[in-house]
Amino acid sequence: MKTKILITNDDGFDASGIKELEAGLVGLGELTVVAPDREQSASGHSLTLQRPLRIHERLPNRYAVDGTPTDCVFLGVNHIMRDHRPDLVISGINRGGNLGDDITYSGTVAAAFEATLLGIPAFAVSLEISRERHFATAAKVAYEVAGKVLEHGLPAATLLNVNVPDLPWEKLAGFRITRQGKRSYSDVVRENLDPRGRQYYWIGGEVLQGEDIEGTDAALVRAGFVSITPIHLDLTNYRALKPLENWEWSC
Repeated sequence: MKTKILITNDDGFDASGIKELEAGLVGLGELTVVAPDREQSASGHSLTLQRPLRIHERLPNRYAVDGTPTDCVFLGVNHIMRDHRPDLVISGINRGGNLGDDITYSGTVAAAFEATLLGIPAFAVSLEISRERHFATAAKVAYEVAGKVLEHGLPAATLLNVNVPDLPWEKLAGFRITRQGKRSYSDVVRENLDPRGRQYYWIGGEVLQGEDIEGTDAALVRAGFVSITPIHLDLTNYRALKPLENWEWSC
């Protein structure tokens, strides 16, 4: 049976990144796109439970959902592809890197997280945007990573967070397995008035230049490498177990 691949993102069904990803994966398997019908950046791992969701088939095997990336994966696996579950889920190509602390907010990474919860190998792929926007490079990276995952599988309860420098393919420094680094943002909250004189607030500080910690995703992407970070579903801090066990409780 032909390999089945589910594609999603958080930038929306019509985003350039997902179109480049789809084009770059041609020949790897049977592709199904299930993506939000509008941008859902920084939506995190949110599942819509308070209202119904609608699925619109834009083209054969190409669906837009009025929900989050997590909704898209859940519906894609459990409804749209329920008769033949995907062998692999790929989320991206995100417009902008998902490095360090970004992964806690990222809808792109959350979609891969949801697929992993559902028992399907998955990875997220993001392009660290500068001026050039080499989505074709990121699509080629995604093709290579997908081939490796389909060939070797992934460790249990593990997804991959892939970040690609905004460079032509021939200028990449290589591929590196990395650990999660740090990413700092300014804590700006912009306050303004709408046309009716009511106050509103806009959250979204700029990325601050931080310390490049050796071996981390942010440092290596900045050095021109493709960063591949394995992320585990078990969020337990095992080093904290012993210290916390020493706390004295009232009962």
